[in-house]
Amino acid sequence: MTYCVGMLMDAGLAFLSDTRTNAGVDQINSFRKMSVFENPGERVLTLLSAGNLAITQAVVSLIKDSQLKEGASLLNVSDMFAAARHVGDCIRDVHRRDAVSLKAFGIDFNASFLLGGQIKGEAPRLFSIYAAGNFVEATVDTPYFQIGESKYGKPILDRIFHWDSTLEEAAKCALISMDSTLKSNLSVGMPLDLMCYRRDSLRADQRLRIEADNPYFKSLRTAWGERIKQAFRELPGLDLEQCVTK
Repeated sequence: MTYCVGMLMDAGLAFLSDTRTNAGVDQINSFRKMSVFENPGERVLTLLSAGNLAITQAVVSLIKDSQLKEGASLLNVSDMFAAARHVGDCIRDVHRRDAVSLKAFGIDFNASFLLGGQIKGEAPRLFSIYAAGNFVEATVDTPYFQIGESKYGKPILDRIFHWDSTLEEAAKCALISMDSTLKSNLSVGMPLDLMCYRRDSLRADQRLRIEADNPYFKSLRTAWGERIKQAFRELPGLDLEQCVTK
């Protein structure tokens, strides 16, 4: 499994993904789940993937191969909606080719993607793209999407992240969300890939591979754990005498 989060705010976009993939306890490996497509000064797009690794790799390969052929690609479509539609078309191409064979072996067509970025002339946009190739777009009211093992890291996003968050706040929130997931699910693992995009920069120059020994991430995890315990201790206790049945 994996965990990825994409966050849209007035300041830009933030993306975080793990690299764990496993097919059982004796088949655990690392694969990058983040792909960046860039024409500096004109467009920057980031794609995150989760699901069956063979399926998602096939889709990403089709997306990259389309850049070398005539027709639509992430580097020539006119807007982000068309970019999301192109990713959906590539998913459907892989489904047409492989779905029947996969089903014969009892394997579901399991793949999901997050696509976000900015093309010159429009604002940054973020999409969640499903296995059927259809998609939804993030809004001011729903400014983030998750794919993969999403439940563990959702509470911090709901409580902290919002449209007016800074990029720095979004990155910190995403990393705490990932820490919660790492704590609770062994199918998500290090290293991590972080991408922060500042509105109208049209450059992918704030990218970071975070290893397990990264000083900032280590200190953040420790501090977060300690602060949670401290906050819990400071909360008023329940008066159990009031719970006695009369």
